[in-house]
Amino acid sequence: MATKKSRSQKKSRSRKYGKAASKYVESAVRREKEGTLRSGSGAKVESHEQAVAIGLSEAREHGAKVPEVPEKDVA
Repeated sequence: MATKKSRSQKKSRSRKYGKAASKYVESAVRREKEGTLRSGSGAKVESHEQAVAIGLSEAREHGAKVPEVPEKDVA
């Protein structure tokens, strides 16, 4: 059973992505479903996860609020 959170608890969380970023992701996923989304190499994108990643990348290029890409830990 879900518990209701108080208003102060809801406001304490900050958005991870901005509203503009979600529009870019939505656009990329729509293009992927239509079959018009292409990767950097020109290949057709067929993966939903890859479409989301491309949308976030486009959002970063246009200055939307998106966290930086995490650095890979090379051991």
